[in-house]
Amino acid sequence: MGTILSLSGVTKSYTGQTGAVTPVLDGIDLAVEEGEFIAILGFSGAGKTTLISTIAGLVEPDAGEIRLRGAPIDGPGKDRGLVFQSYSLLPWLTVEKNVALAVDAVHKDRSKAERAALVRQKVELVGLGHAMDRKPAQLSGGMRQRVSVARALAMEPEILLLDEPLSALDALTRAKLQDEIERIRKEEKRTIILVTNDVDEALLLADRVAVLTPAPAARIGRIFTVDVPRPREREAVNDDAHFQALRREIVGYLGALNEAGSSVGSSTVSLPDVVPIDLFARAREAGAGPMASGAARDALPKAYVEAGHSAVEQRYLEFFKLHKVYPTAKGPLTVVEDFNLLMDKGEFISLIGHSGCGKSTVLTMAAGLNAISSGGIVLDNREISGAGPDKAVVFQAPSLMPWLTARQNVALGVERVYPHASKAERGDIVDYYLERVGLGDAMDKMASEMSNGMRQRVGIARAFALSPRLLLLDEPFGMLDSLTRWDLQDVLVETWNRTKVTAIMVTHDVDEAILLADRVVMMTNGPRATIGKVLKVDLPRPRDRKALLDDPRFYQYRQEVLHFLAEYDHGPASKAA
Repeated sequence: MGTILSLSGVTKSYTGQTGAVTPVLDGIDLAVEEGEFIAILGFSGAGKTTLISTIAGLVEPDAGEIRLRGAPIDGPGKDRGLVFQSYSLLPWLTVEKNVALAVDAVHKDRSKAERAALVRQKVELVGLGHAMDRKPAQLSGGMRQRVSVARALAMEPEILLLDEPLSALDALTRAKLQDEIERIRKEEKRTIILVTNDVDEALLLADRVAVLTPAPAARIGRIFTVDVPRPREREAVNDDAHFQALRREIVGYLGALNEAGSSVGSSTVSLPDVVPIDLFARAREAGAGPMASGAARDALPKAYVEAGHSAVEQRYLEFFKLHKVYPTAKGPLTVVEDFNLLMDKGEFISLIGHSGCGKSTVLTMAAGLNAISSGGIVLDNREISGAGPDKAVVFQAPSLMPWLTARQNVALGVERVYPHASKAERGDIVDYYLERVGLGDAMDKMASEMSNGMRQRVGIARAFALSPRLLLLDEPFGMLDSLTRWDLQDVLVETWNRTKVTAIMVTHDVDEAILLADRVVMMTNGPRATIGKVLKVDLPRPRDRKALLDDPRFYQYRQEVLHFLAEYDHGPASKAA
């Protein structure tokens, strides 16, 4: 074994339309040993994709050199197989033919039978032997990414380059493909370079983790050796003291890099002493609205209605025998079944479970955006039967008006719930929350000109500015890289600490669930999904990520959630107790 790939002083800048030069890579030095698995970890925009593209020969560096087995790289070659973040498959070709395209292009010296055998071997290696004749439209996102991996492996490259191939996938699919990559590493004995923004992914898969400093002009700040024995099983390593220490060290280093640019903002304005109007009460006084007749509430059991009149602080939000049934061509499909939960005022609940378990369905029913099939949801002694500004929702995709500025987007809601306030007071409310989420310098920026992370900040500011009775968060950071997530989690924690609004957050992220919540509610697999387990998170507030990583209880809570999710990795809803 020796050095297969070496980077020396690799530098790259880009020139914008205005002529301004942005330095992206500033002297990258790295030596990769044959058969080694290297993970390149970094913040969004740090130049990870530019770096992997220079290694692939798709981007030419401005300075420095890249050598493969001592020879300079000159453009792309079959010795480097690249898997992109997006699937990049030809939709009109089958799995077999998508992989065969690459094989026919790089193995022209082999017979037709040899090429066909190579295609089948690599497709079977990634577990898709049964789907050779399917087209991409008939495949899930995870399956499409497996085809991309098979295609890269079929080139029989010396180095496999993976550019965040799993970042667009849900947590369960991502975990399964991580296992697939580990199996390929073991069986194929290939040198692998993985670009990722996920610390756990890097620690599970890599021999070494190289951390890029933040943009602009990124360099390799530190390289960590992952001397955790293989095989690395998620639950097992979580209990490993050495793994915990290494994870703390990497997270601490990334946190230190990020602190200088942290965007948890203070505010230069004060919140005015005004409260939102009760639109629900106004509608009822006018004889309109969902509760005018009281029929829906009368349909609930008498004991349940009487219980609703007890102290609102203790039973502020109630889910009672909640069911959701969708009609299908094959008959009614019960997605959520017998969901029961009581929440106190000011409580923060994390709702976690595998894709398709009904988490978002429960959330949209609580928001009044999705009809309840049976049972009920009562908020502050009023049954939820429609949407309204008393229930603020932040979705995974930022739902902003792209032609409006950040300030105008937040003002839309503020003007509706504070019509009695003066224009200056409404302006102060908007500015206060935009500054709190770190957008003090971008209030007049158009939503269409913002990054996803900035747009999601606007969504969070808008939700808090409504002073809702209930805040509902449907994987609000799901589209963001994990390091941007940290920043926005801090924004959310800081703003929630001030408001103590009752909140439910749907998430796939175990650390996020524990960091934010008073209780973690775990859902069984769908269909007929229900609550499988509730974990009380007895950690002091305000919570700090670094402090949590030093608290042994954090890893105990993490293990409980990981164990529950592992138990339902393959199991049907019938596994529910």
